[in-house]
Amino acid sequence: QVQLVESGGGSVQVGGSLRLSCSVSGYTDSNYYMGWFRQAPGKEREGIAGLYRGGTTTYYADSVKGRLTVSQDNAKKTLYLQMDSLQPEDPAMYYCAATLALYIAPLDPSYIDVWGKGVLVTVSS
Repeated sequence: QVQLVESGGGSVQVGGSLRLSCSVSGYTDSNYYMGWFRQAPGKEREGIAGLYRGGTTTYYADSVKGRLTVSQDNAKKTLYLQMDSLQPEDPAMYYCAATLALYIAPLDPSYIDVWGKGVLVTVSS
């Protein structure tokens, strides 16, 4: 059974930084896509960053380019999201997600097979 477990959420001030981690377990296939999505109250879930396991291409939503960085540690089977210069529009539940489907729109949540439970990120001014 595939499991995704996030950690690293919390509260920071505007301009601060956080690093989220997602531990991935249960995949027997070595090729899958991993991504970060977020959902603020009253808003739809949106894809913000992602990559394929073992790949070098990264995908970002325009709203986070230059501030968020997605990366992976293949040996640890862990996905990271470094979030810098956090802004008042960034507070949300942040979810780690994955899919075995390879030909997808990377930031589209409809392609996702497995979701983590999410971590809360709050930003105070």
